[in-house]
Amino acid sequence: MQIYEAGHYDVIVVGAGHAGVEAGLASGRMGAKTLMLTINLDMVAFMPCNPSVGGPAKGVVVREIDALGGEMGRNTDKTYVQMRMLNTGKGPAVRALRAQSDKWDYQHEMKHTIEKEENITLKQGLVDRLVIEDGVCRGVITNSGAKYMADAVVLTTGTFSRGEIIVGDLRYSSGPNNQQPSIKLSEHLEELGFILRRFKTGTPPRVKSSSIDYEETEIQPGDENPRAFSYETTEMLLTQLPCWLTYTNEQTHEIINANLSRSPMFTATKKGTGARYCPSIEDKIVRFSDKPRHQIFLEPEGRNTEEVYVQGLSTSLPEDVQEKNASDDPGS
Repeated sequence: MQIYEAGHYDVIVVGAGHAGVEAGLASGRMGAKTLMLTINLDMVAFMPCNPSVGGPAKGVVVREIDALGGEMGRNTDKTYVQMRMLNTGKGPAVRALRAQSDKWDYQHEMKHTIEKEENITLKQGLVDRLVIEDGVCRGVITNSGAKYMADAVVLTTGTFSRGEIIVGDLRYSSGPNNQQPSIKLSEHLEELGFILRRFKTGTPPRVKSSSIDYEETEIQPGDENPRAFSYETTEMLLTQLPCWLTYTNEQTHEIINANLSRSPMFTATKKGTGARYCPSIEDKIVRFSDKPRHQIFLEPEGRNTEEVYVQGLSTSLPEDVQEKNASDDPGS
């Protein structure tokens, strides 16, 4: 591969998920000539899992980002399909604002915000290596041979870094949402002496809205007078979509217990540290075996799609078991 000089910037941000977007915008708004590199321009700020923002603990982070001049709160206020304050029946300390965002509107609006920032250049590219001179990172090299130099380099590659998708016995290299993963950069970081750890997270199946019997569920409407995440928001979206509450049942638990041996969560197949706030349905049923049911929230992924996110059914079980689970839950 022939390397060519592709330009010099004050700051290079590798990755354009939540962290990369905020890093790039902060840099550009401070007057720094900024290059943002992402594997896919159509995945800027894309939320491949649940398109929700906020909730317990995380809502505080969104407000902190907003207080520091970040974009997440403002973008959420422009693109939500539902805004709801959680735990209103409890004390103020545990109440939390949560938005269900429109997955595609959120991504499009955030990308447009970046494109309008005059100090930011947004490019599609896969970074394979860092440019190290005298022990200092001076730039990056992409898989096409482009060599970009900068005074500072920020890595925000997230789950694209040597990512894998595991569904039962099926396992393959991939970024989120079946996107191209970043493998060589992770290998290069290890060459430089960094110790990398693997994190793991799960996602539930999506279901078609018209296939759901909503009469078997409990409606969860948005707030009548929605609050904003950003202190700068003055007008709120008044047209909201409801979410719906249902539960697992005895049949669901029997199916999962009968197939635990096929779950990478309970074999040596899936290694890594999981998110404490998002346990799999296998974890919940095994750890809380005394509970006859667990909550399942049916949440729309956007205004112009039939896709519904099945919150609470995150799993690593094989495809055939997931289909049985989805069809046996009330409302499905």
